[in-house]
Amino acid sequence: MRTAWLKIRMGLSVVLLFAVIYALLAVIATFVGAGTPIIYAVIAFVVVAVQFFIGPKIVERTMRIRYVSEGEQPELHRMVSELAMKAGIPKPRVGISEISIPNAFAFGTSKRTARVCVTRRLMEMLRRDELEAVLGHELSHIKHRDMAVITALSVIPMICYFIYISFFWSGIFGGGGRNREGALPMMAIALIAFVVYFISNLIVLYVSRIREYYADAGSAELTRKPHALASALYRMIHGSARVQPDTIKKEMGSMRAFFAADPITARGDLKDLSAADLDKNGSIDAYELKLFAERAKASRADRLMELFSTHPNAVSRVKRLGEYL
Repeated sequence: MRTAWLKIRMGLSVVLLFAVIYALLAVIATFVGAGTPIIYAVIAFVVVAVQFFIGPKIVERTMRIRYVSEGEQPELHRMVSELAMKAGIPKPRVGISEISIPNAFAFGTSKRTARVCVTRRLMEMLRRDELEAVLGHELSHIKHRDMAVITALSVIPMICYFIYISFFWSGIFGGGGRNREGALPMMAIALIAFVVYFISNLIVLYVSRIREYYADAGSAELTRKPHALASALYRMIHGSARVQPDTIKKEMGSMRAFFAADPITARGDLKDLSAADLDKNGSIDAYELKLFAERAKASRADRLMELFSTHPNAVSRVKRLGEYL
């Protein structure tokens, strides 16, 4: 039931985002004619197509990925094969990311072209059940096709920003003499486009957070060990908190959404999640997760900051994992 509700929320968010962009294009059509929205629709299609075709190559280069054979990483391949079979999807290509931040991620344009990668640091840090839970999370992203969804949706704020810039400068340069009356609608559209750009960004971020909750639920369903994923997230956050901020910025680049746990907020998240580690052994077991889920609560400030993040608040995320016990 919880998984179905997450799916519904994601679907409603997608519908809302397309409704927002449709409303903006309708406003433009009303003021400047029907031809202009078609131009922006074509631009959106081209940008999405380019992202789909060259996106995987950009990820491979940025995250320094090397694909490995079963002979090189037999246990990793075995876990991916078993989880893919349980999830009912083709086995994705398996790779190692040579960055220092502990991480796992999935990418690709479809279930058949999907790839799943882990960093060497992550494999060194996690127990087998924890690594399996993280891989279950990533394969759930593939199963839910949310990689393609977030790629398509991320274009909408870009289009809104492009509309804002083009109409803003048209209004500025068309604002003298006889053209002043024509410039006012241009500036009005620019203002509306900027507001829609801000709103659409918030919706995309919301969808990004929902997809993380949805993948967490998928991992719990595949492995039956939500505490193992909670423990893995705790270890990953601990590992990220030990990496220098300059290194995080350099290695992460613009790929923040590709991290299973947000490295930027790792130090604050570690402080919050340490309350779950009752015996201070660096992991979270089922009993500790259950108690944490019952008692923990994200602060109002954390919930507010979450609105501008690609990832759910760590406390809320681990707390929700406790509901799957």
